Amino acid sequence: MPKPIGIFDSGVGGTSIWKEVVKMLPKENTVYLADSANAPYGEKSKEEILGLSIKNTELLLDLGCKMIIVACNTATTNAIDYLRSHYSVPFIGIEPAIKPAALHTKTKKVGVLATKGTLSSSLFHNTSKLFAEGINVIEQEGKGLVELIEAGKIQSKEMKTLLNGFLQPMLDQNIDCLVLGCTHYPYLIPVLKDMLPENVNIIDSGEAVARQTQAVLDRYNLLSTADGKPNHIFYTNKDTEIIKQLIGRPSAKVSFLDF
Repeated sequence: MPKPIGIFDSGVGGTSIWKEVVKMLPKENTVYLADSANAPYGEKSKEEILGLSIKNTELLLDLGCKMIIVACNTATTNAIDYLRSHYSVPFIGIEPAIKPAALHTKTKKVGVLATKGTLSSSLFHNTSKLFAEGINVIEQEGKGLVELIEAGKIQSKEMKTLLNGFLQPMLDQNIDCLVLGCTHYPYLIPVLKDMLPENVNIIDSGEAVARQTQAVLDRYNLLSTADGKPNHIFYTNKDTEIIKQLIGRPSAKVSFLDF
C-alpha cells in the first residue's frame, strides 16, 4: 500500500485542510491526527507547542507517513523550522493568507482573525511585513472560537455573540478582506457570510496548501499512482463524533487514540 500523507492539528480544524488535499490529490492515502485533548494550541507557550508538535510528528512517522502537513497555524509558526531541521520527510506549513488579501483589498484595510499563538509569532509578523506594505493589517485574537468548534457549537448563539464582538471593530475600520488565520475557522464561513457585508472577502489557506502539497510530492517523486479507493484514517484523543460530523464521510475510519 502506498505510504500516506500525515496531517496533524490541535484538533478537528485541520480537516478543512484535509478536504482540500483529498480533493486535489484523490489517489493519496492520508492519516489525520486530531490532538483535541490539548486544543487550543494558541493559548500555550512556544515550548509546549513545540513539544506537542514533535510528539504528533513522531507518531505520524511511526505510522509510515511520507510527508507531514502541519495543519495548524499556531504549530506552523512556532515549530515548523525545528521539525524541518530534525526530520527527513518534507513538511508543509500553514500561515495566514496575508499575501492574497493584500492583493485583493481595495480599502487597504485587512482583518486577520487568528489565535494568540499565531498573532504573536515572528513568522506572522515577517509575513505581514513582507506582503502587506502599505496595508493596514488589523489583528483580532479569536479567543474561545476553537473551543466552541471542538464542542460542535458552530451555529450556537454563544458563537455568534463572540464573532460579533470580534468582527465589529474590524468592520468599523473599513476592512474589505477577512483572513482566517486558524484552520478551525473555515468551518465558520457559513456563519461569517451571514454576519459580514457582501463587500468583505473571506480568505483562507486551504486550496493554496493543497497546491503546495501536490508540488512538493511531485518534486520529491512521492505522488501516488495507485488505482482503487484511497485509505483515510483519522485518530483523535477526544470525542470521535465531532470529527465524523465535520469530515462528512460515514464510512471513514475514525478511532480514539490516547496520545
